[in-house]
Amino acid sequence: MSDIASFENKPQELKPKTKKPPMFDVILLNDDFTPMDFVVYVLKEIFNHTDQAANEIMLKVHNEGQASCGIFSKDLAETKSYEVNNLAKINDHPLISIVKPIYD
Repeated sequence: MSDIASFENKPQELKPKTKKPPMFDVILLNDDFTPMDFVVYVLKEIFNHTDQAANEIMLKVHNEGQASCGIFSKDLAETKSYEVNNLAKINDHPLISIVKPIYD
């Protein structure tokens, strides 16, 4: 017989060479004009936060100047940031969100 091995005789374990995608933080920035109720509304509608979580984040934005709304992949973070900024603009509020990369 021949010394050639086939796949049937030697099962091989293939390990995928994948890595986690880079993650990005969506951050709300404080301003002196956007009503707190609107910020809570944005956090609930766009980021699906509960009433309690939305109020806590809103207070953090108000007291500290900024707060994280969530951590997402790049495309999703940019989409959510765009939705926040667009919704604020439509409602004549100066609320702004930004996207920052998270480095490991």
